Amino acid sequence: MSYYGWKPYLSVGERQKKVENAAAKAKKAGKVYAPIAAYRGAVAKTVWGKAWCDNLQAYSDYANRLPRGASYVRNGSVIDLQLSAGKVAALVMGSSLYKVNITVEPVEPTRWKSVCKDCSGSVASLVEILQGKLSSAVMQRICEPGKGLMPSPKDIRLDCDCPDWAGVCKHIAAVLYGVGARLDTQPELLFTLRHVDAKDLVQAAGAGLASTQKAPKTARVLDDALLDDVFGLDMAQAVENVKPLPRLKTAAKTSAKVNAAKAPAVKKAAAKKVAVKKIAAKKVAAKKVVANKLAVKKVGPKKSAPGKAAVKQVAAKKVAPSLRVQPTVKPAKAAALVKVSKR
Repeated sequence: MSYYGWKPYLSVGERQKKVENAAAKAKKAGKVYAPIAAYRGAVAKTVWGKAWCDNLQAYSDYANRLPRGASYVRNGSVIDLQLSAGKVAALVMGSSLYKVNITVEPVEPTRWKSVCKDCSGSVASLVEILQGKLSSAVMQRICEPGKGLMPSPKDIRLDCDCPDWAGVCKHIAAVLYGVGARLDTQPELLFTLRHVDAKDLVQAAGAGLASTQKAPKTARVLDDALLDDVFGLDMAQAVENVKPLPRLKTAAKTSAKVNAAKAPAVKKAAAKKVAVKKIAAKKVAAKKVVANKLAVKKVGPKKSAPGKAAVKQVAAKKVAPSLRVQPTVKPAKAAALVKVSKR
């Protein structure tokens, strides 16, 4: 079947398989590829990438080439993309593996100087430049087509070995969009591609700040002779009569004086602490005395223990009369008593 020089269309899945096979062969051969991995969404997401992709609208000679190139770069068909000074070399997988070479002319020195001059005073650091953290006016000036860093069609030569006769085929479009995607992560490559140094913008900003700080005119600086006439002073004599400043006292002497000045206050504070402790001790002793008195009132005075004699008397009284021991009587007295009782 004839396709008029065109090879049969391959689906995305088939192209991805061919991409994997080509990457494996390159790895075995020791080649290092820098592919644009497949992704979804916008082709570019940062300031630099979007500016590059927006600039591509002026390149399309056939309306359908750019959209197809965007789909190619998103599905991972750009298996290798190398950027260097003024050159872009790439490999794109279509129905076959195609080579794309793009040459970019350097920025004209006068144009670059004009860009740096217009941006002077608005660029603080190289980090701001690469992160795109610049004002919209500065970014517009840097990315202005034909006057900034973005190349116009006349600054670029395009070449692809595919059979498409369009000036911008889908493979070239994929590579150009791939450059925008690469600038998302490596914005410094734009300066490399256009043969300029981003540090020139920072240096121009520094030069602009330095030029604003003008030195005083010599006519406004008073001469010593004029000072003599105005104030009636001899400046040379005045300089000789200037007494040297007294030497500063050493830190040790100063600290000793400070400590001596603080000594009375320290002693007074120590004496106050001792007095406070004594008062607290007296209060504690007084509280103990009061507590003892209260305890005595509740319990009552202690009674002294009775003696041994008193104890015996009490015991004798408690004994029954019948049980008391009678005193013994001698026999002679007993007989006399009997006689008396009989009378």
